[in-house]
Amino acid sequence: MNTTAQTTVDTEIRAVLERLYGAWADGDADAFAALYTDDATVAMPGVFHQGRDAVRSFMAAAFAGPLAESRGIDEVRDIRMLGGDAVVVSSVAGILMSGETEVPSDRERSATWVLVRDGDWRIAAYTNTPRH
Repeated sequence: MNTTAQTTVDTEIRAVLERLYGAWADGDADAFAALYTDDATVAMPGVFHQGRDAVRSFMAAAFAGPLAESRGIDEVRDIRMLGGDAVVVSSVAGILMSGETEVPSDRERSATWVLVRDGDWRIAAYTNTPRH
């Protein structure tokens, strides 16, 4: 892939993640889940969800409860093309609870995203693990 095409893909992928975290900040589970594929998987310590509807339900409950007024953050470290219509993103992620300005180290996560393009870029898989 040429540099211009890679830059375009990087910009598009970062925009998807910005929309995702914008939906999180708004507590909008519908907008959050809309960025996932119908058959997406989400695997985190103690959690496994299959499908956009499961993601929506999980996030709606989280936004109404323990993640109310929180913000997700994500620092992209690498975006790697797997072909013209698939990418893997490596990042450092975390959750800022209401009033926090920094993510405590025990809540930092190493995250891996797989995004696919079928018209728009969508998240096909997400997983994270504690960094420390």
